[in-house]
Amino acid sequence: MKIQAYVAEDAKVALKEVELKEIGADEILIRVVGTGLCHTDLGVLHSAIPTPMPIVLGHEGAGIVERVGSAVTEFEVGDHVVASFNYCGKCANCLQGVPSACENFFQDNFGVSMEETNSKIVDGDKKVANLFGQSSLATYFVSNVRNTVKIEDKEIDLALLGPLACGIQTGAGTVLNKLRPKVSESIVVFGCGSVGLSAIMGAKLANCQTIIAVDLHDERLELAKELGATHVINGGKEDAVKVVQEITNGGAHYSIESSGAAPVVLQAIRSVRALGTIAVVGASGNLEFHIHDELVPMNKTLVGVVEGQAIPKQFIPELISYYKDGKLPFDKLIKTYEMTELEQAIQDMESGKTIKPVILFN
Repeated sequence: MKIQAYVAEDAKVALKEVELKEIGADEILIRVVGTGLCHTDLGVLHSAIPTPMPIVLGHEGAGIVERVGSAVTEFEVGDHVVASFNYCGKCANCLQGVPSACENFFQDNFGVSMEETNSKIVDGDKKVANLFGQSSLATYFVSNVRNTVKIEDKEIDLALLGPLACGIQTGAGTVLNKLRPKVSESIVVFGCGSVGLSAIMGAKLANCQTIIAVDLHDERLELAKELGATHVINGGKEDAVKVVQEITNGGAHYSIESSGAAPVVLQAIRSVRALGTIAVVGASGNLEFHIHDELVPMNKTLVGVVEGQAIPKQFIPELISYYKDGKLPFDKLIKTYEMTELEQAIQDMESGKTIKPVILFN
């Protein structure tokens, strides 16, 4: 079938007509209602994250089931769904309930080569690669039953739910699934984009005693306070590490680095106390630091976290339940754009004007 999709190649992205081939036995055809735009999409666009090219962007897709494969029993036509990250479901980590650590994660989400891609998308006689097992910046996309989540409540605005699949899941999940802080403990979040602000909301859900937000934009810090931060620090005006240590009497129990700026990782390390844990979720680059001096004497733990270490079929419904109860107001992060406004959405996200753009496909 013919679809409209945002195809990226040579650092440019364009809305094009391409063809979507027939679904397989365990696959689902989804008509897109809304897709979140994530910095990972831009990383792919600008080749900071290597993928085959050309590729259709989009990995926070929400829509309605149009067709199901012959082996699909979990979904039916008309279901509201969200598509999350792809995983094999067969490796040791998947079988142990940690699909975000799938041994085939990079291959299944970003692809290794155009020859090996399992994409259903073609442009004439030319293959087009698939992103995160969905490529949902399009009017339609195909996903597998593994990475598709049914939304039981059809009264919720489906267009808003796509970001649950990556950005919001990553931030809230890092707190709730990986760090699991106690009520009396403290946490500092570096970077108040969609991931960082979702971590703030996750920390509030966990009833952390002290929740500190660090960013360079005062308006984002104000939103962080609205979402649950007990303290805010403008890292461009204050020494964030010093202020965190003062607030927490020696350092926070946990820190999360979500800005993607490599030097900030070191600030996150220095902001925690002895036995503290630093979770890096931003796509940071190279950083040189003294491993012994920064980590060993104080028994600090430095960890990477992917997709909030979530099982999407379990965690996304949990997040929706929090949202319905007024405890996870992630809609405050979102601004919607029409299908033809992707370029404006990218500009607004890169400038900081919009925290989480969602592209509507009507």
